[in-house]
Order: sequence, then C-alpha cells, then structure tokens
Amino acid sequence: MFSLNGTSFTNNSLSGVSRCLTQSSRRVSAPMVVVAAVSSNGKPGDGSVSVLVENALTESAAPVEMEVKSTVTGGVQDVYGEDSATEDQSITPWTLSVASGFSLLRNPHYNKGLAFSERERDTHYLCGLLPPVVISHDLQVKKMMNSIRKYDVPLQRYMAMMDLQEMNERLFYKLLIDNVEELLPIVYTPTVGEACQKYGSIFRRPQGLFISLKEKGKIHEVLKNWPEKKIQVIVVTDGERILGLGDLGCQGMGIPVGKLSLYTALGGIRPSACLPVTIDVGTNNENLLNDEFYIGLRQRRATGQEYAELLDEFMYAVKQNYGEKVLIQFEDFANHNAFDLLAKYGTSHLVFNDDIQGTASVVLAGLMAALNLVGGSLSEHTFLFLGAGEAGTGIAELIALEMSKQTGIPLEETRKKIWMVDSKGLIVKSRMEMLQHFKRPWAHDHEPVQELVNAVKSIKPTVLIGSSGAGRTFTKEVVQAMATFNEKPIIFALSNPTSQSECTAEEAYSWSEGRAIFASGSPFAPVEYNGKVYASGQANNAYIFPGFGLGLIISGAIRVHDDMLLVASEALAEQVSQENFEKGLIYPPFSNIRKISAHIAAKVAAKAYELGLATRLPQPKDLVAYAESCMYSPAYRSYR
Repeated sequence: MFSLNGTSFTNNSLSGVSRCLTQSSRRVSAPMVVVAAVSSNGKPGDGSVSVLVENALTESAAPVEMEVKSTVTGGVQDVYGEDSATEDQSITPWTLSVASGFSLLRNPHYNKGLAFSERERDTHYLCGLLPPVVISHDLQVKKMMNSIRKYDVPLQRYMAMMDLQEMNERLFYKLLIDNVEELLPIVYTPTVGEACQKYGSIFRRPQGLFISLKEKGKIHEVLKNWPEKKIQVIVVTDGERILGLGDLGCQGMGIPVGKLSLYTALGGIRPSACLPVTIDVGTNNENLLNDEFYIGLRQRRATGQEYAELLDEFMYAVKQNYGEKVLIQFEDFANHNAFDLLAKYGTSHLVFNDDIQGTASVVLAGLMAALNLVGGSLSEHTFLFLGAGEAGTGIAELIALEMSKQTGIPLEETRKKIWMVDSKGLIVKSRMEMLQHFKRPWAHDHEPVQELVNAVKSIKPTVLIGSSGAGRTFTKEVVQAMATFNEKPIIFALSNPTSQSECTAEEAYSWSEGRAIFASGSPFAPVEYNGKVYASGQANNAYIFPGFGLGLIISGAIRVHDDMLLVASEALAEQVSQENFEKGLIYPPFSNIRKISAHIAAKVAAKAYELGLATRLPQPKDLVAYAESCMYSPAYRSYR
C-alpha cells in the first residue's frame, strides 16, 4: 500500500521558519519542503522535530502538523536556535524550511503555476510573482497541449515534456494521463530512443541516480543522496542494449526515467516512490567515447568480476536502504547479463526484467486475444521467432508455460511447438554445442536452414514473431509465404524503435492482401487497403508493467512468480472488447489504461496471496477497487 508515514527528524535548532509558525503548538500549512543539513562526515543529525508529510493514499489536504520542542529550560521556546547555537554539537543540526514565494514556484512537487488561487498567493508570498489571472488545471492542460503540438520534431516535444515534469509534476502527469495515446510515443518509444542517443547534448538536470565504478564501495551512501526515502520501484539499466540501438552507456538514463513516468501515469505509483538508476561501467560505443558531449565514464565496459561486484553491491545496498519489498526492474541489459541477473537475484530480491518478462506477458495477451479472430487453442498453433535474445526466449517460454497450463502437457513437449531463428539460422539440435544456454531449450530436430523465408516455408508457422532488433527483415517474400498457408497469418513485429521494426503495418497488410493480424512494438498509423481501414495493435509493454508493479506493491509481494505473469496476460486479454475485435484490434485502447492497470494489479495481487508471497494482510475483499483507490491522482491539492 502507498504510505508516506511521518519521518522523525531530530533537531536542536530550527531556521528559515515562516510566518505560518505560531505559538507552542505550531501549525505549518502544506506545501513544505524538509531540507536536511549534514555534518562533515555526511551523517544526518539527531533531535526532536516530528514532521508528518503527505499521505499519498488519501491525498488529504490537511495542514502539516509540526511540534517544536526546545532543549532550553524555561518558558520560551528556542524557535530560531539562538540559545542552542552556542552549545557543543557533534553535528550540524537539521534545518527545516517552509516552501513559499519564489522557492515554491521552483518546487515541481507543489508548484501549481497560474492555478494558485488568490488566497494561496497571499498566504504563500506569491503575490506579484505571477500574473493576476487564475486558471484551472484543465485549462493548463489545454494550453500545454496547444504548445506541444506546435513542435514538429518529436524530440522537441520530448524535451518540452521533460521541462514540464521538472517545473510542475502534477500538471505533467495530468497532461500525460489525459492525452496518453498522443503523448506515450513522445515520453517513451520511439522518441525516447532518439533522446538517449542525444542525451549528452540535451542533459540539463539530474532525473535519477548515476552510479558508476567511481562509487564502488560506497553505493549505500550514494543511495542516501536521493532526496526521497520511501522508494517502492527502481528501474535500473547499464545502458548496454538500449531498445534496438545498442550500447548507449550512461546515456541510457532516458529509459528508466521514461519507464517510471509510465509507472506513475498508467499504474498510479507515486512519483516520489520511483527511482531511476543508471549503472555506468563504461561503454564500448566508440562514437560516444569520442564524443565531447558524452556524460559517462570514458572507458570500455567493465566485465567479469568487476562488473559482478558492482551490481552485487548495488542490489544489497538497495535492500538495505529501502527494504525487502522494493521492486527492482532490470531494463535494457545485454543478453549475457540479463538472464544471469534475473536468475541470480530472483530468489533473494523482488526483481522483474521487462525485456524478458514484461514483453512476454504483453505478447502472450495479444496471442490469447487473437485466438478470438483465428480460432483454435494456443497449443494448436505453431510459432516461429526471428530473434532469440531476451525478448524472444522470454516470450517463447511464457507461451510454452501457458500451453502446459492449459493442456497439462509437460513443458518440454510444449516447447516443441516453438521454433527460433537467430543470426546463424534456424536453431536446431546439430548446433547445440555452440548455443548459449538460454537458446538450448529451443533446439529441435530439423535440418539446418539459413534464411528466414526458407524457415517459414519449411516450418509453416501460424504465428510469426520478430524480436530481432533488425529492421525490415520481414520481407515481402516472408509475409507472402505466411499468407499462402494461413487464412489469417498472425504477424508481430516487436522491435523498437520504429526504424528497427521487422516490417511496417502497411507492408504487413498489403503483402498479406489485408488478411494479416498485425501488432508492433512501436505505434503505426492506421492503414487503408482496398478501401478498408486497418488499425494495428501495439504490443507495448506499457500495458503490463505499470499494473504488474502496482499489484506487487499493494499485496506487499516479496518475490515475482511466473504464474503472476500468466494472470497478467489473461487480465489484459480480457479487456479486449468485441468492438475492438470487429476493428481487427487485439489490444484495448490506451485511453482505458488506468482501469486496465487496476484489473491487472488485482489479478497479480490475488495470485501473490494465493502463492503465499503477499505480506499485506488481511487481503482486501475487492482488489480491483482497492487497486484503484491506491492509485496516485495528479489533481491539485488546496493549500490553506
């Protein structure tokens, strides 16, 4: 559950206290910012000031209570610390200040811009700092959308959104929630890919923690530098495999920032509970190493023991700082690290890899929905993948698990319905000795096949899935081959960004004569073919991970289980309406994403309770309603 409980700060003196303070029991109106001064040894001070901050679950507008206790005898309290200032102190005392005036306008957590009422402007020293007009939250959204739409270049829109997030947090999230279908491609894929490529040039201010090899041995202390202490979700990357763009090193920070924006907008996780992290171990990208604007370590990537020790220190520092139930999402790690990290920490931490598990869950949901259009059960279909990395093998494994669950057939047998093509051709048993461990379950008896089109003609799959990161690999010959032996070929071109998609929506529909059931990783505009308009689906992980994370948090889950991924897929597939099917869609519209996330969260939480992995007891009776009640709202609070 979301709870920002009162955090005790102790203090022998207070400074910067505004006129809101009165006599012995002092009342300070929200908003407030607590600033901690530290001693030369970097440790926070001790004292006796208790501060109750915003409870995110109830979104209460009650004023903040602050009890000031003096250490000086007598009837007069030492409000300004004048008496205690001469006393021997081993540390610099904590300092508390109330945000008001210009500092309030610079605080993105509390700034409302022109939506501050006249009373709020008078109370919080804002008169004269703002134009006299007072406008509504909705009008602010309309104004911002009008401004953003004037930018023709997607990266300019991205930068405008990031500037807004740093200026007015609640307006940013209301804007994103109210216009999710239009802005999702801006704050995340495909635009975030370009933002990462140019991150060194557009970097303005820190939006997350950068932990490099220089911080080895002191990561626990570095985590304490982050201003928020009640962290519930961390998205971490080492930047080695950013989307389909390769090694972007430290500039991969755009991915954790974007993912966590969606955790809040789509899944209702408090912004203050989210922490983006980039682990900088260097980069093997020569262009970045030679770029004067590159912001990361200028060295080749650390590997082996040095890499493992840094990651190990980070993982245990996170648990030490934030507890057992903090969700750590691995993002865009290269294959050789992604599987190992998930296996290593899956039994000791609450970890989730969106590239492996999130992609698998959203694709499985699309396949389950597609069965309503093509008929048959999952086990009656044959699957061929182009790409056998994190995404491909993760999707394949979840499909095999679902088939095993539905039919009772052993997992080893259901895997035989799934074939894979990698850079060396069809994965077959004669290649077993040369295969990486995560590819070996997919090596079946078959003669070697080098080309994808020949594999399609030989295997005759009903479902073709691309997760290769290689653009335009589903050629006209490949799509036409799929259409020759399938009335409705299912084709998923999942690679991101758009430039790396295995084929476009227009190509899939035209080459299959309008018969394909198509979905992609990045969005494509509707396609008109022979007088009919085809709206393709987007197999976007954003359907799954926000609700999945919310379900883990509201149940207090301590581990992720495969069955949670299966129920998340089922919950998403259930949200596809008959109206959607009539349009050829196999995913619901993003306009309903918060309700979809609540349903996914409820199913995931219920499974956590069923498996004995939940710690928040007792279990709520109506988990959907409970999930919705826990979701962050970007509505402005009234400051009195």
